[in-house]
Amino acid sequence: MRRAVLALAVILSGCAAEQAPVPAPKKAAAPKRIPNHTAQLIQQGLKESRMVTDHLLDSPKLPPGALGEYELKGKKYRMFIADVDTGAEAALILFSYKGTLKDPEYISYMGGYFGSDGTQPVYIFAKRQYLAGVAGLPMAQADKLARELASRLQ
Repeated sequence: MRRAVLALAVILSGCAAEQAPVPAPKKAAAPKRIPNHTAQLIQQGLKESRMVTDHLLDSPKLPPGALGEYELKGKKYRMFIADVDTGAEAALILFSYKGTLKDPEYISYMGGYFGSDGTQPVYIFAKRQYLAGVAGLPMAQADKLARELASRLQ
């Protein structure tokens, strides 16, 4: 009888429920590649250009992108270009950023806004899948540069 119980125990131990396979740990998603558009920035007066991997103009509403630091005729300003997935996404980001501007003025021929983000005047527009602009200059000067910048975004 003892042998029968022992044999039954050995047989039953082999019939234990199979454990589900442990899933392999998921690989961390590769960080989204930020297209480098520093070459599209206007060269006149450009002191430095770089890629910003966090938020342009230090605004949580803006995506990463290319940023140029300028000095021309004693004025310091910045230009930026962000490349997002679609034109609709660029428009949504633009509308969201508009909410951070003080007294935003709509610029219909550019599809953008001009206003103050608290520390500086900002001229920002969307063109296709791009969000671009000029920070640090009054409207008339920023408009001229923004038009030239827009012509470079194809």
